[in-house]
Amino acid sequence: MRLLGTDLFLMSFSVFVFCLKVYYIKEGNVVAPYRIERGDSNFFFQLEIPRKTEDVIQMLLQLHRASCLDKLGDQTAMIAAILQSRLARTSFDKNSFQSVSEKLHMECEAEMVSPLVTNPGHVCITDQNLYFQPLNGHPEPVVQISLRSVRRIYKRRHGLRPLGLEVFCSENDLCSDIYLKFYNTKDRDELYYYIATFLENHMAEHTAESYMLQWQRGHISNYQYLLHLNNLADRSCNDLSQYPVFPWVIADYTSAELDFRNPASFRDLSKPVGALNPERLERLLARYRDMPEPKFMYGSHYSSPGYVLFYLVRVAPEYMLCLQNGRYDHADRMFNSVAETWKNCLEGATDFKELIPEFYGNDTSFLENSLNLNLGKRQGGRTVGDVALPPWASDATDFLQKSQKALESQFVSQHLHEWIDLVFGYKQRGSEAIAAHNVFHPVTYEGSIDCDSIEDPDQKIAVLTQILEFGQTPKQLFTTPHPQRITPRFQSMTRTPSQNTSFNELSPASVSEDSSFEDLTEESRRLAWSNMGKLKLVASHKLHKEAITGIAVTRNGASVFTTSQDSTLKMFSKESGSLQRSMSFSNMALSSCLILPEDATVVCSSWDNNVYFYSIAYGRRQDTIMGHDDAVSKMCWRDNQLYTASWDSTVKVWRCVPADIMNKRSQFQLLAELEHDAGVNTIVLNHAGTLLASGTKEGVVSMWDTGSFVLLQQVPCHSGKVHDLAFSPDSRHVLSAGEDSCLRVLDVQTGMVLSTVATEEPQRCFCWDGDTVLSGTVSGELLVWDLMAGKVTHRIPAHTGPLTAMWMNEQCSSIITGGEDKQVIFWKTQF
Repeated sequence: MRLLGTDLFLMSFSVFVFCLKVYYIKEGNVVAPYRIERGDSNFFFQLEIPRKTEDVIQMLLQLHRASCLDKLGDQTAMIAAILQSRLARTSFDKNSFQSVSEKLHMECEAEMVSPLVTNPGHVCITDQNLYFQPLNGHPEPVVQISLRSVRRIYKRRHGLRPLGLEVFCSENDLCSDIYLKFYNTKDRDELYYYIATFLENHMAEHTAESYMLQWQRGHISNYQYLLHLNNLADRSCNDLSQYPVFPWVIADYTSAELDFRNPASFRDLSKPVGALNPERLERLLARYRDMPEPKFMYGSHYSSPGYVLFYLVRVAPEYMLCLQNGRYDHADRMFNSVAETWKNCLEGATDFKELIPEFYGNDTSFLENSLNLNLGKRQGGRTVGDVALPPWASDATDFLQKSQKALESQFVSQHLHEWIDLVFGYKQRGSEAIAAHNVFHPVTYEGSIDCDSIEDPDQKIAVLTQILEFGQTPKQLFTTPHPQRITPRFQSMTRTPSQNTSFNELSPASVSEDSSFEDLTEESRRLAWSNMGKLKLVASHKLHKEAITGIAVTRNGASVFTTSQDSTLKMFSKESGSLQRSMSFSNMALSSCLILPEDATVVCSSWDNNVYFYSIAYGRRQDTIMGHDDAVSKMCWRDNQLYTASWDSTVKVWRCVPADIMNKRSQFQLLAELEHDAGVNTIVLNHAGTLLASGTKEGVVSMWDTGSFVLLQQVPCHSGKVHDLAFSPDSRHVLSAGEDSCLRVLDVQTGMVLSTVATEEPQRCFCWDGDTVLSGTVSGELLVWDLMAGKVTHRIPAHTGPLTAMWMNEQCSSIITGGEDKQVIFWKTQF
């Protein structure tokens, strides 16, 4: 009940209220539009706690005086002053502690946020619990959360200001356990960092890039990824102005059957809703061109409190009534039909709304009028009841199941990154947003308005109200194009991609029509990698006088060749366990080695600027390339092309035919010279030989097309030299290990750094299956990493000094390592 035009009188322990206008809310405990009664009315209230009567009267009188002020800004300022005065006179009741042994860390004032309501009170945090005590004792006298139960925390914007904090005690729930809005950022941040100390790897795990990598590789679903992005972009179920936003993905709401193989069944995810209809878009652009600054294309947002409650009115009718002054919307404007709503989003002059997560969940209640609400009658006399579903859905459960299937479909998985670019990514703002027809009102963007700098109270309230009611654009998470998801290829599902197709032609995923990520990882390899933490040391041999720099093994596994800084190439027999040959080509260190096909020739690179070719059959040097101006650091060979990296800042590509070398007809024609800005420390080819990655002494990783020798990406990656590089089996990603004690995953297509894992010490060399990493450390350990979780799962003692070289066979079951301790160690995986 709400009272207007009120006089108050205190009599004993009772309160008499005389008023001219009364709003009856939830009368008879029934959710219905508010009933308004005008005229003289009298009400009598008997308080349960007599000693509080005087306080209640004083509070009511103060609020009544505030409501009588002429200007809204003055009203708001006076109410805020009343609130702050009451907060200052009260404090958290320490008798609410769960244990007498708890130690207080901090206490401050805050508000608990729920849809359309903020509840002021006191926050208190101890070494065991987080407490919130609302001034009005609602919904509970004290809200208590054990710090040990917290799984996720997020800083939030509230009203586009950095004042919010949301706490989750579960990993995947859509709704949080508490959402707090603080009165200053300092209190928010202190509480955030204190709680974060109770969360293992909190800062490393919950980043957009780490979730992106998990999504790309299929470890989390499209639905889960969108939930994570919404969370990171300050979207919350407790804040209707920033409710999680999900895309329309289905475009067919009229057919009897939904054909998931037909691209026409799906919405074009590369365009915002407002640009899906070309005719409407042209009218909007014409208005945009004639508009004075600041310009915007769309007069309404794709997500706002009104739109959220449009979808949720059947489960949250009280919120709709609160938002619309006690009334439901007109019956013909309600959420009556999925097909009608989609049609209006395509054709309506001001309707550009997207969807909410509930469309891809399991709870059908928002589609059904199970509360028997009186939502009015449409033109023609039809009563508003359940939402009308498309013909292809037999009931609400079937509709949600098919919507889920569509969201996780092959087509959507291939194009979801385009929608992410619009909503969370680089097409959200600036010239890219203009080109993508994705420009909304300036007030919806973070940083566009500083509310605290507005001095006029009425203007400030108007701006805050507009921000909260109009809708807010999510926090921008990505500033470069979002990578595409790795998906199996189907010839029947094709649409011209918005990204540069010339790169896709280079992608190993397009080598064969039936190739896929699953094809690249055989069961035996998966088994070996799943048991990588159980490596068994088979043998250890001291073969050199200095650090090992390279390891190569013949195809039959019988002979092992190693190079060292002692300038020698050694040949070791695995069968006899003995050293068979020792060769020296110069008095300077050898830096790497490889064996050419047919196991006839070993190639060695040297710090003397040369590359040497050694004949296994004849036991002597066959040829030399004198092609660099500084030390040659690393080599690769594929399809008659030898790639040599050098500290002279180049990678050179030579024609190198094994048969010509054996027959002494080699000419080593220089095919290309790939220039870098610093000395090149390492290089690697992808499995198909179509891509080359190089890492420099200054920490830059470059990616090249080996067909055209064109530079595709150049990414400043490490603060020191790049020690080692590897492509994932599907060649979508590159992993780099740097002198700065970091492992970083890069997306080949976009050059984006997808994940950064801080290590305790530099990792000098590694092998990688795309998910798990086996790396060698400066201290000599072998570490097994779960790259998605960013943590070490196994530590294996290996060398007594830095581990400098590593080789793994094709089945991933046999590993050889070398180190500065001059040892060569042989390992086997155990199943």
